[in-house]
Amino acid sequence: MRIAVVGAGLIGRQHARLIAEHPRLELAYVVDPFVRADDLDVPAGAVVERLEPVLSDVEGVLVATPNALHREYALLALEAGVPALVEKPLAESIESAREIVDAVERTGTPVLVGHHRRHSPLLAKAVETIAAGELGEIVAVNGLALFHKPDDYFDVGPWRTTRPGGGPILINLIHDVDNLRALCGDITRVRSVTSSARRGFEVEDTAAVILEFANGALGTFLLSDVAASARSWEQTSGENPRYDSAPDEDCYHIAGTRGSISVPTLRLRYYPETRSWWEPFAVTELAQERHDPLRRQLDHFADVIAGTAQPKVTAADGLESVRVVAAVEESALTGNPVDLRVPSGASAAERSADVAAR
Repeated sequence: MRIAVVGAGLIGRQHARLIAEHPRLELAYVVDPFVRADDLDVPAGAVVERLEPVLSDVEGVLVATPNALHREYALLALEAGVPALVEKPLAESIESAREIVDAVERTGTPVLVGHHRRHSPLLAKAVETIAAGELGEIVAVNGLALFHKPDDYFDVGPWRTTRPGGGPILINLIHDVDNLRALCGDITRVRSVTSSARRGFEVEDTAAVILEFANGALGTFLLSDVAASARSWEQTSGENPRYDSAPDEDCYHIAGTRGSISVPTLRLRYYPETRSWWEPFAVTELAQERHDPLRRQLDHFADVIAGTAQPKVTAADGLESVRVVAAVEESALTGNPVDLRVPSGASAAERSADVAAR
């Protein structure tokens, strides 16, 4: 299956390499006006400046551009009837994400959103355990994404600091929002504060968030891209060998009425009989598998293109996660909680009024 990768930045090059190695996929084109074939070690004709002329020559499009361009390229693929894998976030705004969702419904062409951790066997095992009722009813959720990005991360991608769509909330937190939604269900209200005190950029470097879930659970999440810590998914899961790994650390802890699980170590504690702080827990570590979720995501994308599978993370899923991170940003800006049960098309004033009424 011939694939066009749009965008030759960090993640685009990683996708291109994995596609070139994939038994079912072929890297047909890299669409990027700012790179040469020599830069990517691909044939000269494989690098093109525009997507439109090559759409008729590919079976799939992988969009790995800066966030603000996701909508443009996703819509081009959908209108041409070509399935697309769109890197997270689905788009840089609720409005753009909804346009993509509407185009999927209108054209019947699938979009798979690149929340690649959904393809992690570690996350899948935790989701399975919670869904089986091993923890009882979910009560409390704690999440951390604390890491330190090097300076050259921003040097090679200044849009990450100075343009809409940058900052760790939209670039990084959206991954964790998608994970927490998979683990614990829909998020219905958020409150947040942010800081840019350490880097001094136009966008935040640190955020603290309170989450309310549809099932009644409450959660907290702490995010920073300037923290000397290994409490993040990438550095605890060990799934990406490019990151230093801290296999004894966790980034999520989910507690229910019967037990709790830490992720990704999959340490499970539960009361076998009487539930009381005087009683001992039964403690176990669930069996773990580790595979590259980006590679597994491409396996799934091949099935989506072939029509043998529906997207594991749909455009509608991607829109919902965009709504959550947009609410985090809005709450930090206004100082007010944001209720996600209000339709996403409502104005900020309407949402604030609804929250006050509740």
